[in-house]
Amino acid sequence: MATLSLFTIAIPVFMLLCGLSSFVGSRKHLLSTLLSLEFIMLSIFWLMVLMVACLGGDSYFVLFFLTLAACEGALGLALLVSVVRTHGNDNFSSFMVLQC
Repeated sequence: MATLSLFTIAIPVFMLLCGLSSFVGSRKHLLSTLLSLEFIMLSIFWLMVLMVACLGGDSYFVLFFLTLAACEGALGLALLVSVVRTHGNDNFSSFMVLQC
């Protein structure tokens, strides 16, 4: 069983906090929001890999999480393409809530 140091855990947690601050702070374009969500998913994936390696568990759940993260990314890109085709850009300020 491997032991994890504080520095090893601090890197993905710092990545998670940076991704959350980017997600909350920049809401001008849909693409930057989707990129910050993918960064959050990557940091959570890294943290899960470290925890599973430390506990000596199976990595099937981590691969399942990675598959769901890839599906979430594909769905986000499809949404981005749909929004750009209907509205012409990905600015949040140009969206009308009642226009749907």
